[in-house]
Amino acid sequence: MKYLSEYRDPEVAMRYLEEIKKTVTQPWTIMEVCGGQTHSLVKNGILNMLPKEINMVHGPGCPVCVTPTNLIDKAIYLAEEKNVILCSFGDMLRVPGSGKSLLEAKADGADIRILYSPLEAVKIAEQNPDREVVFFAVGFETTAPANALSVLHAERMEVSNYSILASHVLVPPAIKAVMDDPESKIEAFLAAGHVCTIMGTSEYHPLVAAYNIPMVVTGFEPIDLLQGILMTVRQLEAGEAKLENQYTRMVRPEGNHNAMEAIYQVFEVTDRTWRGMTNIPESGYQVKAAYAAYDATRKFSVNIAEAPENPDCISGAIMKGLAKPNDCPNFGTKCTPERPLGAPMVSSEGACAAYYHFSGLLAEQEV
Repeated sequence: MKYLSEYRDPEVAMRYLEEIKKTVTQPWTIMEVCGGQTHSLVKNGILNMLPKEINMVHGPGCPVCVTPTNLIDKAIYLAEEKNVILCSFGDMLRVPGSGKSLLEAKADGADIRILYSPLEAVKIAEQNPDREVVFFAVGFETTAPANALSVLHAERMEVSNYSILASHVLVPPAIKAVMDDPESKIEAFLAAGHVCTIMGTSEYHPLVAAYNIPMVVTGFEPIDLLQGILMTVRQLEAGEAKLENQYTRMVRPEGNHNAMEAIYQVFEVTDRTWRGMTNIPESGYQVKAAYAAYDATRKFSVNIAEAPENPDCISGAIMKGLAKPNDCPNFGTKCTPERPLGAPMVSSEGACAAYYHFSGLLAEQEV
């Protein structure tokens, strides 16, 4: 297939659904890691068209959702107290900190700007040499190259008033943490295709071997997901556990060497706290000491204490596959996109947001 429309063809989708139904003989629990995959499954009605034996649960692959509260508090502090121009992707703005969100801080007068690329932030720093500019660098391995390149570009252009507040998290350690949870009942994974486009697939073989689980690297369109689910179910039914790549049009085993080179030049692996989950060893990137001048954490020496999560939010259980958004008693009532209790209700990749915005489609499928 060459065109995007072919990956959304209803007739092809129905053929995959029929093959899945023919193949499955017993219940299986499969986690799609990426929030983008979750949204596609919900928006396209796939969850409710799958046979009842297949239970899809939603993983921690939403970087905005797992950004800890104290980092949001730190971003707000920099914007309000240090008078920096704080730049961020749009879906960070409504995520609640311990006291307020970035959007509320912006409404209170802080100079917070929504951008599509960190390179835009470097340009803003060039245009405002008398102001410090901080880019809130949130994301998985997918966005790390662009954030690293912004640092390298600022260094090359001698833009000294630019820095990043890094909140990068890594997928393989998160999968390990999910599987190590004693309550976990996950039997297979759909791995995130865009992360593997950057990093390749070598990091996933040890996970498959250690936990004896099938793992299929999968894309994001309906046909991608249905094919990935079929490949996974075939493994489960055959008692196999191996790594397969459905997303061959984008993912190569070796990944993207240029992107990885940029990442490794600027970042190093560190332990990272995941909002709603725990501190996961070696699960994030931090800026290397060689680039300390572009690290907002070092530049401003701001120490913001960890803040407790809202006890009414069950996002941790949702992202570990132990619950679904509509299991939460506050879903759609006390917790809405306008007044969220947690990040998954407002992020563009959050499972709660997917269920909330497309609940009508889910209801139609259930009738």
